[in-house]
Amino acid sequence: MVKKMSWIALFSVLILYFLSFYSLYSNMNNQWLIVPPAYVMLVFSMFALALAILGFKDRSNNFAKLRSWISVILSSVLIFLLLVVVSFTAIFSGSKVLLETTHSPDQHYTLKFYKTDAGAMGTFGIVGELQGPLWFRKVVYSERRVDQVDLEWSDNHTVVINDHQVNLLLEETWIPQ
Repeated sequence: MVKKMSWIALFSVLILYFLSFYSLYSNMNNQWLIVPPAYVMLVFSMFALALAILGFKDRSNNFAKLRSWISVILSSVLIFLLLVVVSFTAIFSGSKVLLETTHSPDQHYTLKFYKTDAGAMGTFGIVGELQGPLWFRKVVYSERRVDQVDLEWSDNHTVVINDHQVNLLLEETWIPQ
């Protein structure tokens, strides 16, 4: 069982790194966010660190020690990075208040609109997120210096938001630069 712990720790740390980099990529390119929130990733990386430390009990060969050291170092770095991310978003994210939730006429799409306010560090605005299963979401609409949302569904997959048309079937977004 101890041998398995060091392998599980190594593979879980590598998977957590992959998920973290994918989260960064999807945030930068406005793709679907399929990764759990950063604080959940932080808990899993702490669990991986605990497994890696328990993996030091495996004294069968030098590779087992090396595997445990790699897992401990990688998970410690990941914990530090995720702590920075969680702290940064907690301090600088501003407020986000749910304004409205709407469903498409066929109930296939769910859009949630939030009023955002960055306070002294930015401006206020509206953000519309397309909700997927579990915690999956994608930003499909964002507009600054607007504090209310006026929307109307044209058909089952097209919505007009503040006079801007977004076709969800074609995965269109309306986010000004």
